[in-house]
Amino acid sequence: MQITVEIPDEIAERLEQTRGSLSRRLLEIIIADAYHCGKVNTAEVRQILNLPSRLETHAFLKRMGVYLNYDEAELEQYLQTLEEFRGQ
Repeated sequence: MQITVEIPDEIAERLEQTRGSLSRRLLEIIIADAYHCGKVNTAEVRQILNLPSRLETHAFLKRMGVYLNYDEAELEQYLQTLEEFRGQ
């Protein structure tokens, strides 16, 4: 889906200068909010933003001030991984 946002040129130019690509920044804000609201999960955040790893995804969410949402399945997976590391 493609969405068009109308912003006056002089304001758009200032916004581009301060943080780089305005379209990328808007996408990041929308996706961080969607994650915060439970509309997307970390795998979807990673896919949409084309992030290289889960750690990069977590770092992105941290930069955006969004706490990680763990559902039961994710928590169980993390606990299992932790147990495997402890066993080594």
